[in-house]
Amino acid sequence: MASQLDNSIALARQFIQSSIERLPEPAQNVVQAPLAQKALVALLALGIIRSTNDYLSKWTINNWQRAKPFNPATELVLITGGCGGIGKQIMEDLAKRGIKVVILDIQEPSFKLPSNVSFYKSDITSTANIKEVAEQIRSNHGDPTVLVNNAGLGFDGTILDEPEAKIRATFEVNTMSHFWMVKEFLPSMIKNNHGHVITVASMASFAALGEMADYCGTKASAMAFHESLTQELRYWYNAPKVRTSCIHPMWVRTAMIKMLTDAKFDQPIMTVQTVSDAVVDQIVNQDSGTVILPRNLSYYRLIRAFPSWLQEVARGIGSKPFLKMRKTQPYSPN
Repeated sequence: MASQLDNSIALARQFIQSSIERLPEPAQNVVQAPLAQKALVALLALGIIRSTNDYLSKWTINNWQRAKPFNPATELVLITGGCGGIGKQIMEDLAKRGIKVVILDIQEPSFKLPSNVSFYKSDITSTANIKEVAEQIRSNHGDPTVLVNNAGLGFDGTILDEPEAKIRATFEVNTMSHFWMVKEFLPSMIKNNHGHVITVASMASFAALGEMADYCGTKASAMAFHESLTQELRYWYNAPKVRTSCIHPMWVRTAMIKMLTDAKFDQPIMTVQTVSDAVVDQIVNQDSGTVILPRNLSYYRLIRAFPSWLQEVARGIGSKPFLKMRKTQPYSPN
């Protein structure tokens, strides 16, 4: 290992020296200073380490196996919560690519469906209803090859204020439905050693804020679900080409956070297009992985490794917008 590192450093020095010789003489004098050369070598070494880390992460999560090129003609994408928000945008973007899509939602679509998209009304918190709808889907379209667990609920309110019915509904949709959907549609993917399960989680998977206890709990659960599923596919079911992805968006402009945006929310908010682009990329590239959105905030996942005092500061910063909102919008359980 030491000799390999020495060789890499020597190659880096050679590359830097050849690059320096192409510079004007005044610039050469600056960069040839010992401190500057050490800094350049360190930067190049960090770049090599980062590239190596990205390479190992990509191939490890994909079980060191390439998937066949994505073929829209043979794929069927099933999206929960496909009639609005993020799910609707994913559906539209996939449909534009000629990919067959099935959307499930408790609400009827208020728009005209593209010709390659089908809608089924479904209560994804009911296993009986899921089985009934699944039989119709298989009869009409075949087995889905991609499952996007996108449907989500979110309510405001402290732990003491929020009604029990809303708390239960949040867990049923955001967490439990992932189990029921995967139980119904994963077996065919395992059988064919081909497929993709995408979990739409949240940045809330990493940090719990005030008035978001139930939502944050469900998104942390969704992340754990994704990680366990990945292990089971690899080691229990020997299905290395069934991909798994977990998407963690920060704030997204949807009806779910309208109460915040109405209160002049001062944190960055993404469009549903940003999230859809990331999901569609995972589907078409057939890559497993964890995607943090926006991508420049990928370091947020490290918050659990912070010292306790710094974690509390970070959660406090995230909770302040809710306190600010309460000054103008008193809580209502309805």
